[in-house]
Amino acid sequence: MKRQIIFGMVAAAFCAGAAMAETGPANVEYTDGAITQSLSGTPGNPEEGKVVFSTASLGNCVACHAAEITKDLPFPGDVGPALDGAADRWTEAELRGLVSNAKMTFEGTVMPAFYKSSGYIRPGNNYTGKAGTEPLAPILNAQQVEDVVAFLLTFKE
Repeated sequence: MKRQIIFGMVAAAFCAGAAMAETGPANVEYTDGAITQSLSGTPGNPEEGKVVFSTASLGNCVACHAAEITKDLPFPGDVGPALDGAADRWTEAELRGLVSNAKMTFEGTVMPAFYKSSGYIRPGNNYTGKAGTEPLAPILNAQQVEDVVAFLLTFKE
């Protein structure tokens, strides 16, 4: 019985720590556009990142960015910069910042903020009749951001 109680306490502490590991969009700390800490507390999976990168209903990064490593993906775009060598040009923290909110690094970019829930400039309800209220759900969740970053870290020259 004592062992079960101890095991339960350890499991509860572990779950509480895991739940606290995720950083919500409103609590992200940027340093010169970079995010040094993992958003999810779990390492990214490059294979899952490729799915997010190439899926229209998720990140759809391939709509704007091309790279040799993604040449097998349909419809690579050329609106954004080519990502060949991205892992050589930017650190993991910088890539995490760019995916989360590129405007923190490149003020005039048209790249959407994928991990942001407030602070949007919106036309308002008078224009569309459908304007959402903040906080809005981010486009990607914390783990999806980490997965895309892990995928981008495979983009070597």
